Amino acid sequence: MRNEKFLWRGASLATQYAFASSAVLVVAAILVGTVVSRRIEENVVRNSANSTAMFMESVLAPIAQQFADQETLSPGARRALEEIFENTPIGERVISYKFWKPGGRIVEASDPAIVGEVFPVTDDLQFAWQGHVAADFEALGDAEDAGEQALGLPLLEVYSPIREYYSGEIIAVVEFYEVHEQLAADLARARRDAWLVVFGAFGGLGVILYLIVLRGSRVIDRQQRRLLNQYAELEALSANNQDLRRRVRDAAGRSAERADRVMRQIGADLHDGPAQQLAFAALRLDALQEAQTVAARQGEIDRINSAIADAMTEIRTISRGLSLPDVADKTPAGIVEMAVEEHRSRTGNAVAMELACDGPVDMPFAARLCLFRFVQEGLNNASRHAEAAGMGVSLACDADRLTLAVTDAGPGFDPAYTPLGLGLSGLRDRIESLGGAFHAGRGSGPGSDLRLSFDLGEWK
Repeated sequence: MRNEKFLWRGASLATQYAFASSAVLVVAAILVGTVVSRRIEENVVRNSANSTAMFMESVLAPIAQQFADQETLSPGARRALEEIFENTPIGERVISYKFWKPGGRIVEASDPAIVGEVFPVTDDLQFAWQGHVAADFEALGDAEDAGEQALGLPLLEVYSPIREYYSGEIIAVVEFYEVHEQLAADLARARRDAWLVVFGAFGGLGVILYLIVLRGSRVIDRQQRRLLNQYAELEALSANNQDLRRRVRDAAGRSAERADRVMRQIGADLHDGPAQQLAFAALRLDALQEAQTVAARQGEIDRINSAIADAMTEIRTISRGLSLPDVADKTPAGIVEMAVEEHRSRTGNAVAMELACDGPVDMPFAARLCLFRFVQEGLNNASRHAEAAGMGVSLACDADRLTLAVTDAGPGFDPAYTPLGLGLSGLRDRIESLGGAFHAGRGSGPGSDLRLSFDLGEWK
């Protein structure tokens, strides 16, 4: 190893460059060749799929219009479909087909055995439901591809959306498998040509650069002896400058981080605290207008006054740089109970509690405040969006993990289609910044399920 290092250091710059650049150019050529060949393959497959999909859509779309208002084809439409794939040149190229409805259900197929079955929704099928043509070549790895895979043929798998003529809405997705031996040959030739071009270009570039470096190396060798005399002075000056830059960079980074953390904390506290109180007060104004008796109106007025007073108290506290609520000395169970009782007193809503976390837990103040804000935001959302139906809070912990959940029996929501609001987004950021996990969506039963969990071992 020592001899190898000596030989490397004693070699000329041109020789060192030849070895280093060869390795770099080979790796770069492999990466570029992989990307280029993959892009060429994707483009060839996409173009072939688009042309085939346009032709198939013109043939199948009139028949598939029945899927706009029914789940199956009429006997006449089915016979027409069989005639197309059995007695026309299309049947020689397209060996099978499937018509999909939402949820991964097959409603019509060349193989009657799979009609009515439900398969996992693949990325290509989901892409087709979004209105695009999706295709794969010789990639029959999905669950519904077992029959086609057994044929051992080069198949182009195409997903094409079927639209209703009048509304333009996608009513079904047709998947068909086209035997495409020519495409396999074209792809093999395109890959070969791409690799030849890439390696030829990088090889020629390497030779040209080596000749340039060889000439420069000879000039550098002559100048190197003079530079060695100045190296000692420059080394000391460079070390001082490097240390100064490092200290300035670290100080600026810490300052920016503190400022950003303070701003995020203030924004989160304003939204999770006073904004929730004021939102509740605005909500109760509608109830005040609907109150029929003086006693009911007075009760709503008292709740509104209480919420506004609480909001003003928290705003004044935040402006003085204090953190509310007072959770520093409370156990997780005490924090959750305090948040639930505060919601009950403001709204009068019933909230079921299940606290399976006895005793103190070693966790930072930010995590304790996060527990309170999580319960507060979850119950307020349930009050607004689920009409306070079946609200419940559960807390569980052991030596390693703490889990907190807020549930309701309302209509629920799917985060894949309903973006999180400011409150839930802030909760997610707050929880994940502390190393926790956040879940929002439907639970095992009806309604919504908000859930957080902390790994207590990270704070020990």
